[in-house]
Amino acid sequence: MIVLGLTGSVGMGKSTTAQMFVEEGVPMFDADAAVHHLYAGEAVPLIEREFPGTTKNGTVDREKLSAAVVGKPEALSKLEKLIHPLVGQLRAQFMADAEKSGAKAVLLDIPLLFETGDPAKFHAVIVVSAPHDIQRARVHARPGMTPEKFGAILKRQLPDSEKRARADFVIDTGQGLEFARKQVKEVLAEVLSPGWTRKK
Repeated sequence: MIVLGLTGSVGMGKSTTAQMFVEEGVPMFDADAAVHHLYAGEAVPLIEREFPGTTKNGTVDREKLSAAVVGKPEALSKLEKLIHPLVGQLRAQFMADAEKSGAKAVLLDIPLLFETGDPAKFHAVIVVSAPHDIQRARVHARPGMTPEKFGAILKRQLPDSEKRARADFVIDTGQGLEFARKQVKEVLAEVLSPGWTRKK
C-alpha cells in the first residue's frame, strides 16, 4: 500500500486538493479532523489538567486554548506532546482499516508534516502550493483573520519555497480547480504504476 503525505502552508488549497484524492478513490486521514475529534473526546481531561480553564461542557474551547499557547513555544510543545500520540493512535487504526479493505494507496493530510512529522515515513510527499498573492487573498477572506494572525501562522510553517524543494510532487492550485484535479490524477498514475520508486 502506497502511503502519500499531503501538506502545504495555510491558504494553499490543501483541503480542496485532499478531497480530489478522495474523489479518485484514495482513503484519507485528516490530522486536523482527528484533532477536532480529540478536542471533543479523550483529550479534554488531559488538556484541562495542563491548561486549566480551556475546556467547557466536555469540549476544548479552541479560542481559549489558542490564547494559552500561541506565541508561547513551551506551552505549544506541551500541547503537542499531549495530542501527537493520540493522533498517532487514530492514524494507526486508519492505516490498518485501509490495508484490510485492500486500498492501493492512502493519503495522510498533515498540515505540519515537515515541521513536526517525518517525511521519510511516506512513499511520496505532495506539497500543495499557490502564488503568495493568491494565498494571502484566500487567508484574509477567512472570518476573524488579521495580518498579525496570518503572520503568526506563517512563522510556525516552513517557507513555501522550502516545502516545494523538499516535495516529491507539487500541486499548483493557483490555476484553478481543473488544473489541480489533472495534477492529482497524474500523481496517482505515477505512484501506482508498476516499479515506481521515490526519486528523493
